[in-house]
Amino acid sequence: MSADAYPKVGHFKTVEAFRAHLSELGVSLPCDDKVLSAAEHSSLAKTIKVDDFTIGNRWCVQPMEGWDGTPNGEPTEHTLRRWRNFGRSGAKLIWGGEAFAVQGDGRANPNQVGIVDNDYNRAEKSAASLLNSLYEGHREIGEKTDDLLVGLQLTHSGRFCRPRSKTKLEPRILYHHPLLDKKFHIAADDHSVLITDDQIHLLIDDYVRAAKIAHKVGYRFVDVKHCHGYLGHEFLSARVRPGQYGGSLENRTRFAHQIIRGIQSECPGMMIGVRFSAFDFPPFRPDPTGGHSGRLGPGLPEEFTSCLPYLYGFGCNPNNPLQIDLSEPIAFVHMLERWGVKLINVTCGSPYYNPHIQRPAIFPPSDGYQPPEDPLVGVARQMDVTRKVKLACPRSLVVGSGYTYLQEYLPNVAQAAVAQNWVDSVGLGRLILSYWDLPHDLINGKSYQSKRLCRTFSDCTTAPRNGLRSGCYPLDDYYKTFEDAAPLKKIKSGKA
Repeated sequence: MSADAYPKVGHFKTVEAFRAHLSELGVSLPCDDKVLSAAEHSSLAKTIKVDDFTIGNRWCVQPMEGWDGTPNGEPTEHTLRRWRNFGRSGAKLIWGGEAFAVQGDGRANPNQVGIVDNDYNRAEKSAASLLNSLYEGHREIGEKTDDLLVGLQLTHSGRFCRPRSKTKLEPRILYHHPLLDKKFHIAADDHSVLITDDQIHLLIDDYVRAAKIAHKVGYRFVDVKHCHGYLGHEFLSARVRPGQYGGSLENRTRFAHQIIRGIQSECPGMMIGVRFSAFDFPPFRPDPTGGHSGRLGPGLPEEFTSCLPYLYGFGCNPNNPLQIDLSEPIAFVHMLERWGVKLINVTCGSPYYNPHIQRPAIFPPSDGYQPPEDPLVGVARQMDVTRKVKLACPRSLVVGSGYTYLQEYLPNVAQAAVAQNWVDSVGLGRLILSYWDLPHDLINGKSYQSKRLCRTFSDCTTAPRNGLRSGCYPLDDYYKTFEDAAPLKKIKSGKA
């Protein structure tokens, strides 16, 4: 179906009408009648402790990737502005802020911030400047910083590395995936793209070095990223890989365990988080018969029956990979708890091959497909999975994802989700690009600014998919007049 097949969230003028639509969809979401401020004892304004640190409220800014650093991995004025806005959000948990590459060849694009050419001094200055910009923004709105928990997300892009060209993949993979190899043009007999165990050992050292940089400049935690199809996520599904990093769940989590153990040894007192895709589906593609008026068709799963049992996913049923199976994801969180990790961030899937489950949106990115379901179904799916993880792992501080598409009703649902213990902290991603001070407004009893709510036009994804810098081009005045705005408009109109 096309985007206009589903009613937009703004169409529902009352909470009752919104709830009625959810009921028609057959999904259940907690949703409060009234949004409260801190003075009215909102659940979103309550503190929460992790170890001996008290986080000032229940809002979290999710990590992002702006494609706007320099070729040597340093932030630009655009990167620093985004981080200053993270601070201005009023959220007291900043989960990683940026996807920070632990090595140059592991970047998702040649302008990703991180460690390039083993220049650790430059990487240290880069990490410090990001953190300082965030603290400046937080102080600008009159907030103290001693209850602000800021981390840095450490990443290697694995199958989706583009370290030298924005248009050329230079994949580094753990195993050959019959569907993803075909989708991203990787030859099934190309062994040069496979990462060896010896290379994994060196990469683990790179993660620990990056964590030492973050620790030195003042980040309170690092995120060992295991989501969205990147390398950490691929480890979790590496059943067909031989050796110590494949096969059993113990082997598939060995990479995470060795990084965590190394960080704990080298950075005493530093907290560690893991953002992971708790479930996955096979890759989707546009239905070639379903588009009209130049639009992409609705999403269809790639034919996977020839791949059964499906040994290439994590958190899905091997006999039907379109069904969620949380037995291994929950076992993984229990492992993390035993290893001393208390910060867990739940997300799902990948923006590269099944974006509708990971980023529910009414308008697809340029390389995507029309939504195959009402995006609210995708929101409910993610929230329900997060609820189940929290229920099974009550000792962890659990952050939820996928809230942006709720738009006008995001505050009502988020407040109820925290109050009913579905989640400990509500994560906001692309919404922060257009309306970074939403948490601050709500906590202080101000009405939200509906004109700044993200409407999921997907420009922030379409831009980097076409080699441009990511930002909110429709709603942020900074990007409306940005030099990348004109070429993005041509791409969207089909004239580029």
